[in-house]
Amino acid sequence: MNLPNKLTTMRVLLIPVVVVLLLVFEGTWADIAAGVVYLIAAVTDLFDGKIARKYNLVTNFGKFMDPLADKLLVCSTLICMVAIGRAPAWAVIIIMAREFAISGFRLVAAGRGVVIAADWSGKIKTTLQNCWCIGMLFPIEWSVWKVLTTVAMVLAVILTVYSFIDYLLGNKNVLKDDV
Repeated sequence: MNLPNKLTTMRVLLIPVVVVLLLVFEGTWADIAAGVVYLIAAVTDLFDGKIARKYNLVTNFGKFMDPLADKLLVCSTLICMVAIGRAPAWAVIIIMAREFAISGFRLVAAGRGVVIAADWSGKIKTTLQNCWCIGMLFPIEWSVWKVLTTVAMVLAVILTVYSFIDYLLGNKNVLKDDV
């Protein structure tokens, strides 16, 4: 268990903390605590891959768990946000549908020996989703904050759809039958 894998594992372990803070406890303190924990979890994503590549610590565990940890963190938080009335369900459904579809697409590709790496649109999508989540988690009543959070949501949804189409078109051969 190298450092990048420990960071990824820590991210996964922080997810239930965010969920419990959002769904069990109420109040500004719980929102801020959830925001801080989410921020720590999101920051680990910045470092695990860079450390793994820089020090040649890339593992199969990391290749599998890193993107899964990202999806679990974002999707769990967004589901909580819908449950407590802070996020529109339609936007969360679009995001989750894309994540499931791309995960399935990657499984089909892997079965054919093709590895589909994350590209720029997927990375920016994840960043915007994280910005949206952080914007909703911190209970700041400043109108500019609310506007920025809404802009992050709209851009996250747009980039989610764009990156889905981009992945499919860029790798359409994966779906062709070899008959």
